[in-house]
Amino acid sequence: MPVLPNAPKLSDIQTYVTQLEKERGFADDDVIKKCLLLSEEVGELFKAVRKSEAQMGYATKDYVANPAEEIADILIVLSAIANRLGIDIEQAFRNKEIINHKRTWQ
Repeated sequence: MPVLPNAPKLSDIQTYVTQLEKERGFADDDVIKKCLLLSEEVGELFKAVRKSEAQMGYATKDYVANPAEEIADILIVLSAIANRLGIDIEQAFRNKEIINHKRTWQ
């Protein structure tokens, strides 16, 4: 079982996801499958937020909203997609922020 270090960097999370995918049998899933899974996980997050905010919903009565778990699932799947595309999420984030800092925000 892979172990995530304390105070992990994004690269540590990506490495961890690579290891857990091998362990759980998901290493051969292609990037399209992971993108579809990501959209499903985002939908689950939206449902959890809606339910936790006491909005009128369509979930079963025994559904327990847990946005934190859904956000964790999103990070796992996003890391898997980045790994398949050879993207270092931390570096991509830093590069994007360089661009964002040059923009004018309203």
